[in-house]
Formats: sequence, C-alpha cells, structure tokens
Amino acid sequence: MLTLIPRPSRQTILLLIAVLLAGCATPMPRKDDPYENFNRKMYDFNAFADRVAIRPVAVGYRKITNETTRRLISNFFANIESPITIANDLLQANPKEAFKATTRLVINTTVGILGLFDPASEMSIDASTTDLGVTLAKWGVPEGPYLVLPLFGSTTVREAFAFPVDRYLFDPLSWYSAGHSFQLDVHFAPTFVYLVTLRSSAIDAEGLLEGVYDPYVFYRDAFRQRRLYKIYRGNPPMEAIQSLQGVEDVDIDALLKEQEKYEQQHNPEDKKPPQKQ
Repeated sequence: MLTLIPRPSRQTILLLIAVLLAGCATPMPRKDDPYENFNRKMYDFNAFADRVAIRPVAVGYRKITNETTRRLISNFFANIESPITIANDLLQANPKEAFKATTRLVINTTVGILGLFDPASEMSIDASTTDLGVTLAKWGVPEGPYLVLPLFGSTTVREAFAFPVDRYLFDPLSWYSAGHSFQLDVHFAPTFVYLVTLRSSAIDAEGLLEGVYDPYVFYRDAFRQRRLYKIYRGNPPMEAIQSLQGVEDVDIDALLKEQEKYEQQHNPEDKKPPQKQ
C-alpha cells in the first residue's frame, strides 16, 4: 500500500476555514468561462460515463423501487446530510437557520423514524440546505473560474476546495466510511446508494434538455443560477442576476440564429417550404 501525505487534523482545517473567512461581502458571480475547452471535454467524458454506466444503474434502481420507497430513502439521506447545513449555518453566523435545521434533524430522526418520514415539514419547519461553498461566498471569497471535473460535474474553484472539506468534517456518511473497514469495501455502500438516489431523482428532469442546442451552456448556466440563489437564499439582488446573465454582453440576434439553426437540424419538417394555398 502506498503511503500518502497524512490527512490534516480537523482543527487544522477549521483554522484554514477561519483564515478564508476574512472577507466581509458576498462577491459578484463570474460569467466568464476561461477553461471552456477543457470543460467541454470533461462534459463530454461525463456524459459518456453517465450514458454507459451511471444512468443505467439509476434506471435499474427506479425499476426495483416504487415512488414511495424512493421518497423514503431520499428523506433518510437528506436527514443524514443535515449536519453539513447546520455547521455551515453556524459558520455563516446564522444561528436562526442553524436552530431550524437542528430542530428538523431532531424531529425527523425521532418522530420521523430515522428520517424516513418528514414530520418537520408538516409542522411548517421548511428545509433549506447550505454548504461551505456558500459560506465562503458569504464571507467574500471569490468563486474563481467555472470548472467541469471528471465524474463530479459542474463546480468552481471555490466549490472544488469547499466540497471535500464539507465531506471530511461534517458529512456523517464520510464519517461512517472512514470509521469502518469491511471486505469488498462494503462500508462505502451507504455513500453509493446516496449517489444513486441523487442520479435517480435527476431522471425526471431530463426532458429539460429537449430543444437545447448547447447542453454544455445549459448545464453551466443552470449551475451558476442555482448557486447564486443558494448564496442569497432565494432572493439575489438584481445586480447579481444581471452580472450572472451578462445581459450587456449578449447578442440576442446571434442566439436566435443559433436556436433556429438547431431546430432546423433536428426538426426536418421545419425545412419544408410552406405550401401555397
């Protein structure tokens, strides 16, 4: 077995987080894509891996489960992952949201039978999630360029550094995997099932890509928009939205021509000249 660099202690990582949280203002989102050539290659690789391996597993999962079972399993994993939200609400100096997330965890773990059910929502204690990427954004850490990583998908430099810290420090599934060692790596099974449930839930949204002439741009912009609304808790200021959309740089006529070209290529009926009456 190879000897790798030892993992840093949790105290060291928390200290690094504190250093990063030295800013004071949420940065404006970036709309450029300097690594687009690399990102498109990674997007194509991920699309291929999803088509030949990942999606078939998710489809199989949906075939052996019904909607109710999938909802219960999703509830269970959402409850397990809630410490990530609680910790980052505290790091964001948002004790009210941290208390709400903790209340949801307690209620759903007890009354909801280990999180299989969601009585907290029925009690109007709504769910909201956050992570270290949002925390860093709240304290002024720039997001850096947009990236597409192999088997991971859309992210940014900021998110790419934040994600493993969340998993190492605050994710009970990672705690379980790190604290156990079974034959055939069975201790990673809960994480695997969690990832399958996430991919399965995305199947219902695949129809959104129909008619999209550039899926890469669609995923990139959807990721940026989702992160923007998460950072501002669903209410971003207009200047942030305009910066994200890059309204001043958009050539509307060029976009319309691209869309028309795509539709003509994929809808042969549109190529036929209109019949004379």
